[in-house]
Amino acid sequence: MTNTTSVVQRALDATFRDEWGRVVATLIRRTGDWDLAEECAQEAFAEALRRWPIDGIPRRPGAWLTTAAGNRAIDALRRSARGAELLEQAGRETTPYDTHEEAMPEPSYETDEIEDDRLRLIFTCCHPALPLEGRVALTLRTLSGLTTVEIARAFVVPEATMAKRLTRTKAKIAAAGIPYRVPPGHLLRERTAGVLAVLYLMFNEGYSASSGTELIRASLCDEALRLTRALQQLMPDVPEVTGALALMLLHHSRRDARVSGDGELVTLEEQDRGGWDQLEIHEGLQLLESALRRQQIGPYQLQAAIAACHARAINAADTDWRRIADLYLLLEAQMPSPVVKLNRAVAVAMASDIESGLAILDELSRDARLNRYYLLEATRADLLRRRGDQSAAAAAYERAVPLAPSEVERRYLLRRLNEVGTADGRQIGSHT
Repeated sequence: MTNTTSVVQRALDATFRDEWGRVVATLIRRTGDWDLAEECAQEAFAEALRRWPIDGIPRRPGAWLTTAAGNRAIDALRRSARGAELLEQAGRETTPYDTHEEAMPEPSYETDEIEDDRLRLIFTCCHPALPLEGRVALTLRTLSGLTTVEIARAFVVPEATMAKRLTRTKAKIAAAGIPYRVPPGHLLRERTAGVLAVLYLMFNEGYSASSGTELIRASLCDEALRLTRALQQLMPDVPEVTGALALMLLHHSRRDARVSGDGELVTLEEQDRGGWDQLEIHEGLQLLESALRRQQIGPYQLQAAIAACHARAINAADTDWRRIADLYLLLEAQMPSPVVKLNRAVAVAMASDIESGLAILDELSRDARLNRYYLLEATRADLLRRRGDQSAAAAAYERAVPLAPSEVERRYLLRRLNEVGTADGRQIGSHT
């Protein structure tokens, strides 16, 4: 029995990852109640944990869970004042069955209907009328099934703060009458960009944490990749969606090499490329080529093309920095941003023109948006170090250290500061 329970638990864990968003999406469409949908989905998974060891794992676990959750939702609606109207609608869409029957029939669900529900849910969670932080939290809660505690831990905020954020976001959907639908064709392009922005923000927060003691929060990277992969499967003909997935995979392939065994940051230049995930690189390159063939080039494809230059380089010295600089110039034309310009400065400098790179940084230093952006000073310090100006590099590192968002990055900057300070003969004090 113990072995059976273990097999069921593994199957249920896999089903949770694959089916949670589908189950919740279907219930939200049928009931219009986000909290009820989540509650009934949780109860259905709990019911599966009780019944599957006895009855066996269903041939279609997602359909079993959707039906079990739907039955619970109908029971709850029968007890509510507004249940009659919703029950009438639900009754037209599905015929529930008793999940406690000894022999449980397999319901017939149209795959297109389920996938349409998931697409509706993604676009609703990422609606531009919602605050950005709320969009990210709601996407993780509703599509990934992360608990409030897990989301709060990932973003290093108190559980009560995250709970309020989720409550306010759901209330905003109801109060503003945000439709549960895929946007019409004339809005689809811009709204898809908004969805991708949420997913990429989620990925970046996992890849380079904006606070806390860890550089990488693997769970956020994994969820962002999983959701972007799902979106790409739902919208395979949209090249920017494919490009975004390619970009994440190419970055993610380097994840394990970015932190040493003792938890210290390892720069791209110093990473052991033998530790990069070649399967993810191969998949990312294939997806990028597929997207570029459609000749509708967008920012995510350009960023993926830049990441591909690093992925293809056998070692750091083989990196085609001139091509990377050209790609950043194209990206800046499509997506004007001081951060893009900062990255172009690095590429220009690495393409053997450090002075031109420093000149771009001087321009950026006048941009108020980068006033407390630690990478501006960290980049300046690195280029000055490469030029051999140890004293100026040390001063730039000193400015960057207190601005670094994570302990790992602060320790890295302090190591560099001590290197250039020692080379310059300066006495380096302690920094916190």
